[in-house]
Amino acid sequence: MVTAADAGASDIAAKLGIEPSMIVQELGYDTDVDDQVREAVEETTGEELLDEDAQEVIDVVLLWFRDGDGDLIDTLVDARTPLSDEGFVWVLTPKTGRDGHIEPSEIAEAAPTAGLSQTSNATLGEDWVGSKLVPPKQGKGKR
Repeated sequence: MVTAADAGASDIAAKLGIEPSMIVQELGYDTDVDDQVREAVEETTGEELLDEDAQEVIDVVLLWFRDGDGDLIDTLVDARTPLSDEGFVWVLTPKTGRDGHIEPSEIAEAAPTAGLSQTSNATLGEDWVGSKLVPPKQGKGKR
C-alpha cells in the first residue's frame, strides 16, 4: 500500500508540474487545505513550502483561495511578484458544492487583470480543484 500512496503523491506533483528542487511558496494556508497536496509537493521538491514572508525567487505559488478570502486580483498580483521568469501560480479552490467555492469564470476574469493567463485545470483530491496561471512570455527578438 505504500507504493499506492507514493504513486498518489507523484501523480499530484506531476499534475501540478512540480519537479525536484523547485522553490514553492504557499499562500492562503488554513485548516481546510489538502495535506496530501502539500505533502506531495514537499516530497517531490525535497523542500518545505515557503510562506508569504519568503524573500526567495519562487518557481511555483500554491494559492489556496476561497470565496470571502478578499480580492482575487490583488492576491494574484502579490503572488506573481516573486515569480521566476518560468514560474507559475496554481489557484486552488474548493470544488463546486463545497464551502468557499469560486466560479471558474471569476479566476478567468481576474487572471488577465493581474497579468496572468490561464493555461490548464486539475482536480486535486476530493475537495479541491486548481487553475494554472502563467505570466505572459517575454518577447524574444526575431532575426
